[in-house]
Amino acid sequence: MQKLQASAAAAIADIPDGATLAVGGFGLCGIPENLITALHERGVRGLTLVSNNCGTTDDGLGVLLKARQVRKMIASYVGENHEFERQYLSGELEVELVPQGTLAERCRAAAAGIAGFYTPAGVGTVVAEGKEHRVFDGREHLLELPLRADFALVKAWKADPWGNLVFRKTARNFNQPMAGSARVTIAEVERIVPLGSLDPDQIHVPSIYVQRLVLGAGYRKPIERRTLRSG
Repeated sequence: MQKLQASAAAAIADIPDGATLAVGGFGLCGIPENLITALHERGVRGLTLVSNNCGTTDDGLGVLLKARQVRKMIASYVGENHEFERQYLSGELEVELVPQGTLAERCRAAAAGIAGFYTPAGVGTVVAEGKEHRVFDGREHLLELPLRADFALVKAWKADPWGNLVFRKTARNFNQPMAGSARVTIAEVERIVPLGSLDPDQIHVPSIYVQRLVLGAGYRKPIERRTLRSG
């Protein structure tokens, strides 16, 4: 049950080149900043990233993209990263766009051991190409398969030493479905509390899904898009 790692670098030390990573977060909210920095510093390359988006040009997963450490991106939104746009249009980056709800459910299905599911999202678009179609209640659906990763990197607010996780407000976002969708889940947390101090009814991810813990530090909390009223 010893899951706590000495550092973010130690937690990701065995992630190899070419690995597939499921990464929690939404924009720059709830992202595992310390784990991303450790990956960047270690120089792991050829990564396939499964995440809602790729951060911005200079923050979040965009740091890995800018350093040419990413081979393929599986995401639902990519609008805030100009380097992403440049690499994709020049053919340097492979991209698979997935509707946002479908992406979350494909990761959750991997964690739950579900072999596949049908959804109407994406019917009649390029998302439907090559996928099985079936009609339910008079409406066409696509067969979607789970997204399984080698490692999942998630960010939580609190954890106990066993790895039970609690997220804070909207930072739960994609972190919850990503946890458990991989062979190894690494959770970066802001606080580690004594065993038994978490209310069982408030635990968002049970410890059975988490293999490693690391205590994060130095969070900058950048704002992705600042909008101000005039006057």
